[in-house]
Amino acid sequence: MSLYSQWQTMANFLEQAQTAAHQGNWTQLSQSLQQWLLADAIAPASQGDFEQGLRLALTVLEAGDFQSRWEIAKVLPAFGQAAIAPLIDLLQDEEADLESRWFAARILGQFDHPDVIETLIGILQTAADEELTMMAAEALANLGSAAIAPLTTLLQDSTTRLFAVQSMAKIRHPETIPPLLTVVNDPQPTIRAMAIEALGSFHDPQILPVLIQALTDPAAVVRRTAVATFGVQSNPMMDTDRVSYLSDRLWDLNLDVCQQAAIALGRLGTDRAVEALFRVLKSPHTPVPLQLETIRALGWAETELALECLEQSLALLGEADTPPFVYQEIVTTLGHWAAPSLQPRASQILIDLLHSNHPAIADAPTRQAIALGLGHLGQIQAIEPLTQLLADPEIGVQLHAIAALKTLDLQASLRHLETLSQQDDLSEAMKRGVAIALEEWRRVRSEE
Repeated sequence: MSLYSQWQTMANFLEQAQTAAHQGNWTQLSQSLQQWLLADAIAPASQGDFEQGLRLALTVLEAGDFQSRWEIAKVLPAFGQAAIAPLIDLLQDEEADLESRWFAARILGQFDHPDVIETLIGILQTAADEELTMMAAEALANLGSAAIAPLTTLLQDSTTRLFAVQSMAKIRHPETIPPLLTVVNDPQPTIRAMAIEALGSFHDPQILPVLIQALTDPAAVVRRTAVATFGVQSNPMMDTDRVSYLSDRLWDLNLDVCQQAAIALGRLGTDRAVEALFRVLKSPHTPVPLQLETIRALGWAETELALECLEQSLALLGEADTPPFVYQEIVTTLGHWAAPSLQPRASQILIDLLHSNHPAIADAPTRQAIALGLGHLGQIQAIEPLTQLLADPEIGVQLHAIAALKTLDLQASLRHLETLSQQDDLSEAMKRGVAIALEEWRRVRSEE
């Protein structure tokens, strides 16, 4: 295509954009401008056309609906620094539509320019609308380390401290450590929690004592944040006593903190962490939500000791007035055991439970969960107990058993079912179950 033809194409796109603007067709306007900018990359437009394209894009931002503003927000950065001044004017215009100002702040966050930083800081200091202030904070965070110095100044003002911490927490740069350390004892729990969470991203000797102190903060939101941060920190300085500190929070007065401690200990997965979790699980005073979280945490540990603890928990909880869904959680956790070396044992625990008089077996959803778990674990010794479930009085259990058998050795399962179907001493329930299973096998074969 000749240069003249390229310019002509650009002129057509710009004309289409103008027509769409007159018609208030903001979607078409955005699309035409995108095509125009693509052509501009090949054959640069004249200064006049460039300014006209920018004005049209700003028109969408000022007058369009949310979706068209969202689309034009992707286009405006392509105009480069020429877009900064009008976007700043729009952001600072208190008479303008609030949503268009919000988008202006969002777009400005893509320009690392002193005027942009100054303007966004001004919005944090003066804007009355919280959503606009939050967007300004996010835009500053997008600018990275260039925004740290002005944000540090805002930390000194109680009216802007919260949004300054929000911005600084998202920058994730080591230069934020000193200013964030200045607010870890702030009167506002939200600010303390944000600072703790942000500091947890770094490996710095100054941070460890701050995290330890936050574990006993008067505010539950700070303790919970400290526990979550403490649990994922990989600083070698923390390895010695981390389990001890987290174990204490398993007994916190706030349930959310306890649950977060269980999650953190499960991620650690050490024997000491597992032992701490088991002490909570077998305590008669542990609330059900924490029991469930502790069971899941033991599953994440995926160690032999964790498996033993879950097996013992079935027996211990069976002696108490335990809700059925607690047993279901244990069964589900065992059925999803991922460590291949321990899958045979996990499968045997479920089989033994199925053959026991444990109160959990009276619950049909638990029997379904056992069937599903045996299918996931994929152990051949599960064929016989799964076959027995075909005689279960609940059709849901039968169907789960059939599905599980299909995931095991298909031919071995089929031979076992065919052998059973020829026996005369089967119960009526078993005959029906085997017949249903064989019919399912025939259906699968016919579809192959």
